Amino acid sequence: METELISKKELLELTDISYGQLYRWKRKMLIPEDWFIRKSTFTGQETFFPREKILDRIGKIKNMKEGASLDELAEILSPNPSDLQIQRQDLLDKDIVSPVALDLYEQSFGKKTTCSFTNVLYMYLLDSLLRSGEISAEEGKIIINILDDHFASFQNGQCELIFIRKLGVSACLLSTIPNQIVFDNGTKIVTQLNIADTTEEFKTKLVNKGVTDGKTSEE
Repeated sequence: METELISKKELLELTDISYGQLYRWKRKMLIPEDWFIRKSTFTGQETFFPREKILDRIGKIKNMKEGASLDELAEILSPNPSDLQIQRQDLLDKDIVSPVALDLYEQSFGKKTTCSFTNVLYMYLLDSLLRSGEISAEEGKIIINILDDHFASFQNGQCELIFIRKLGVSACLLSTIPNQIVFDNGTKIVTQLNIADTTEEFKTKLVNKGVTDGKTSEE
């Protein structure tokens, strides 16, 4: 499916931001370089953006910029894993992941008082899939094991998780982005997730929950 685009002029009018703000956010890497798409039109060269992505990103920036610096926002919106350490008890107290997801993770990797950002990202992704009803608990273990084994090999966390079933047999793979993978007609794609998008979503949730440097802010 072709991505719907929005022109720079329409974007500025729709979001009520200035040309200067847009390009300042670009310089601060709040908006990825590859979202600025140059295309020929009858008036010459114009800049377009992926409509859904840019509107969502600008909405997040406007909502969060009062409580964080642009550099802090750049870290939140970056697909790179954070070096944040999160207390295990905070995962439950702040409803970052469910007890079920935490228990499944610990069945495979053991119980820790403090968890790395990447480990909790795996739990968060697992929790999202379990809540959706798309996978079973045993299939969840397949997912977190492939993430633990191979996610670090993808630069800047830029990969896609694809979970499939065929004749009742499940399988999971990680793929670079962009990709083109074709399965036979008997294979069902259960879920296909962009991990970079999930990382951004997870970082935003941590900020909203007040989780920083392994501690939670007072509510």
